[in-house]
Amino acid sequence: MSGDGREPVIRLSDVWMKYGDRYVLRGINLEVGPGQIVGYIGPNGAGKSTTVKLMLGLVQGYSGRIEIFGRDIADGDPAYKRRIGYVPEIAELYESLTAREYLVFIGGLYGLSREEAEDRGRRLLKLLGLEGAFQSVIGSFSKGMRQKVLLVSGMLHDPDILFLDEPLSGLDANSVMVVKEILAGLAAEGKTIFYSSHIMDVVEKISSRIVLIAEGGIVADGTFEELQARSAQGSLEGIFNQLTGFDRHREIASEFISVLREGART
Repeated sequence: MSGDGREPVIRLSDVWMKYGDRYVLRGINLEVGPGQIVGYIGPNGAGKSTTVKLMLGLVQGYSGRIEIFGRDIADGDPAYKRRIGYVPEIAELYESLTAREYLVFIGGLYGLSREEAEDRGRRLLKLLGLEGAFQSVIGSFSKGMRQKVLLVSGMLHDPDILFLDEPLSGLDANSVMVVKEILAGLAAEGKTIFYSSHIMDVVEKISSRIVLIAEGGIVADGTFEELQARSAQGSLEGIFNQLTGFDRHREIASEFISVLREGART
């Protein structure tokens, strides 16, 4: 059960995943309920992206059980994918398409009519400040503009679960505030947000629950306040460093600057 007594929409039971001779996931057990914003964080190589790709059905070969909306995704039925959205950190957008054409294409994949995808896409991009670029080719867009198109494409079909990987990358400060409010509003409606980011202060501020993964296993799971009480650290960054065992950031920074100074004297 999720924390409020409702059945979880995501359940991972003893999930293991191996690439070559190395395990990247080691017995992941996780339940996520409707209406939660889960910040899924960890060092590079900890298994974050692998976890998400498994839930999306993009990667096979795991052991254990993954259930989305109460159904084992190993049964081969892709129907659950129409109820999820995904905004990857890096995506190959079709640069020769206009934003309108791209969103109509994505909408069609999720069962939206051309008219519905075009109307909704235009209105959503307008709210994000891209009304004038709706008919422009994506190849001419800045990183922030591309990110807005990705965000809209991931939410165009009003998914029940939204998977986000660094969704605020490249956005200006005003857009960041808007997106954070959008996520909070969706969660209040019962949507589930599964959010992966390296920007700790953002995760700390928007997540109702934080799951920290290190070396393929979950090492912490709770609200920011619960994690803070457990580690006696003042910030999520401090909690992260303590639980992952990384405490050389100041030392490395000092050595880095020393090398710069040596180079300047030669």
